[in-house]
Amino acid sequence: MKNSERDHDLVIYGATGFVGELIAAYVAEHAPTGLRIGIAGRSRSKLEAVRSRLPAAAREWPLIEADSEDTGALTAMAESTRALFTTVGPYVKYGLPVVEACARAGTHYGDLTGEVSFVRDAIDRCDDLAKASGARIVHACGYDSVPSDLAVLLLHQAAEADDAGPLTEVQLVATAKGGVSGGTIDSMRGQLDGARSDAALKSLAGDPYGLSPERAAEPSTDQPADYASVTRSANGLWTAPFVMAAGNTRIVRRSNALQNWAYGRSFSYGEVMGISRGPAGAVVARVVAVGLKVFMGAMAVPVTRRVLDRFLPAPGKGPSLDAQRNGWFRSEVTARTEAGHRYRATAKGPGDPGYAATAVMAGETALALALDGDRLPPVSGSLTPATALGSVLVERLRAAGHTYEVTRLP
Repeated sequence: MKNSERDHDLVIYGATGFVGELIAAYVAEHAPTGLRIGIAGRSRSKLEAVRSRLPAAAREWPLIEADSEDTGALTAMAESTRALFTTVGPYVKYGLPVVEACARAGTHYGDLTGEVSFVRDAIDRCDDLAKASGARIVHACGYDSVPSDLAVLLLHQAAEADDAGPLTEVQLVATAKGGVSGGTIDSMRGQLDGARSDAALKSLAGDPYGLSPERAAEPSTDQPADYASVTRSANGLWTAPFVMAAGNTRIVRRSNALQNWAYGRSFSYGEVMGISRGPAGAVVARVVAVGLKVFMGAMAVPVTRRVLDRFLPAPGKGPSLDAQRNGWFRSEVTARTEAGHRYRATAKGPGDPGYAATAVMAGETALALALDGDRLPPVSGSLTPATALGSVLVERLRAAGHTYEVTRLP
């Protein structure tokens, strides 16, 4: 089906969820007049309720009923639109049929997943289909993993422009203020359950190149541990393990491989969470490291998980509006090149990183997929934010109030 024959330019699937409604509201406020947008989910009554709460521009948006287990409905939805953005998770449970429907229909696709096993399955099942149809399948288009992926892309571009050689030692230090939603917790449960019960998934979780398009061609470069020990950075900031490192690092390494290892064959990339300086920072970093280990261990055991579930947010719940507005994120990525040059990229923005800021990242991704086809890199298949959207998404996010900048260090 040709794009000109389609009923919609963009469909937001999962608009009745906590994050889905945030993204729909953002798109309603920022989409150009005339863009044909629909919202989709499995319950028409819930879709009607969401639409009534959205900005005035969305009041006439069509509603699309589609259950993630209804192949026919998913096919019809995918074939009706040029681009689709989905927030229906956990993706490992509900995501693959949506990806496949878009890959077959030649419909550009974006999601918010941080689930490595889901992305691997989507690559294996749908990459060839999407290449044949011309669809861009773009995973991890929120706080995981847009700041990581775009910041490293900018570092590569700066080093290349300076003829400074390939990137070698690259590390992201994340600081943020924000909350957590029940959907995020539910995705974590699914990943832990899969790794516990399936040896192949456990092996995938431990493979730093688990999302590579060609695993056998990856270099033997050692990669930092996903959950690094407590350390102190060059500027004196104490750091602790970053819970999102396992997903983000694999997306960034996939971006390198998809670009024929343009960042470098000796590219080493890790992520940590910044705490603070001084003796107090050291103490807090160790407490965070131990707390994360205990929490992950407790979530992996059914008995202790049931206790935690009494206190954790349920699916569909998330931070308050005030908490979303008062949040922020800042990712500083330092890099060294083979020629010895050093750079720093900064990605930062206002709003709770997983919700308010993610709505901006996801919304601009969705609009780019729907509107900017002629300006995007000429690629298709199973992609990443950096390889599918690249500088176009950087420009959009800058215009939306986020910062993406690179500095050459002495």
